Amino acid sequence: MSEELYTGLDIGSHAVRIAVGKLVPSPDGKEQIHVIGAVESPSKGVHKGTITNLEDAVSSVSKALEQAERITGLPINSAWVGISGSHIIAQESRGVVGVARHDGEIQDDDVERAIEAARTVATPTNYEILHVIPKSFIVDGQHGIKDPVGMNGIRLEVDALIIQGLSSQIKNLTKCVYRTGLDIEDVVFSILATAESVVSSRQKELGVCIVNIGASTTSLVVFEEGDILHSAVLPIGSDHITSDIAIGLRTSIEVAEQVKLRYATALPEEVSKKDQINLAELGAMEEEYIGRRFIADITQARVQEIFEHVDRELESIDRSGMLPAGVILTGGGAKLSGILEAAKQTLRLPVSSGIPIGVTSVIDRVSDPAMSTAIGLVLWGRQMRGEKGHGFGKIFSTLKRADKLTGSIKKFFSSLRP
Repeated sequence: MSEELYTGLDIGSHAVRIAVGKLVPSPDGKEQIHVIGAVESPSKGVHKGTITNLEDAVSSVSKALEQAERITGLPINSAWVGISGSHIIAQESRGVVGVARHDGEIQDDDVERAIEAARTVATPTNYEILHVIPKSFIVDGQHGIKDPVGMNGIRLEVDALIIQGLSSQIKNLTKCVYRTGLDIEDVVFSILATAESVVSSRQKELGVCIVNIGASTTSLVVFEEGDILHSAVLPIGSDHITSDIAIGLRTSIEVAEQVKLRYATALPEEVSKKDQINLAELGAMEEEYIGRRFIADITQARVQEIFEHVDRELESIDRSGMLPAGVILTGGGAKLSGILEAAKQTLRLPVSSGIPIGVTSVIDRVSDPAMSTAIGLVLWGRQMRGEKGHGFGKIFSTLKRADKLTGSIKKFFSSLRP
């Protein structure tokens, strides 16, 4: 087992990121993931988490895969693939079954039957179930049970969260990956994988929100008492900041991106009104001096809008300003200067930057918030292969049938590999 590779593939609108890990002994005598490769390659053919040009997307994934194989010196044959996009929806469901054994003892197969019953929720047209996440169980009317196996009862119920995605988008993503020659272990809702890498069990119990600010979407998931309370994908991201700067400065997107990366901040009050930058130094055709305070004002307005959308999602579940473990920011957008303070002001919660926990590595890139999803997919993979982990990934190890792509889809797309 220790020689097995775990690969996470995060196909984003801005970049394709791949993390490769393997199991190594940890100081406490157990095994933990050691990340041996983490690469980032520019992405084309992907917009707002969905494939918009298949050929370009295949080329982008192939380049990232080649880099990962070169860095690790090992062939990569399969991966856990993250999926995101505003087409993904979460829906509550309840499954109810009778306990099969005559002595009333609940077994694993009873739990599986209850979860399968929860799957029978009315799925919108052209949508497909990605995950069935058990939140809590009810045995003969007793609520709040986390693991009913071994208990006695006649009636078993499960409250579950059903994560669904548009079938066409799931198929396009799997087709893209199979065309590179890579096999798919599973397709995972990206923000759930991100949470596995940056949040502790204690934070999940207290109540925490993970916000992943990508290029064109912002994903979030809320945990409380160890369960997923809410998840959403917002169609707004850090590329919108770039666009605002390009419009405000009347310059190209390329120059605006450099301005954002090097000079933008979400806190205008910390910038002197006298500070100026020369756009010619950032690739503009001619010299033009712009005040940094003006750039900060533009940036702050869009950042505030992003967090107002997040706060609206928290309001919808009565958790606005009421999560003891606060908010954890991840994704490329979380590296923007001043964004933590801006989030604290808008969300009225403690805010921290998400850095992967529970893994070791000698690679600096591992501590990059933008890599948290790829590393989360590696940790997810470890749990799905039956390793004892933390979080809800543990219970998923008994639900592989519920989480896998349907056999017919996998069979069809695997035939497309070169």
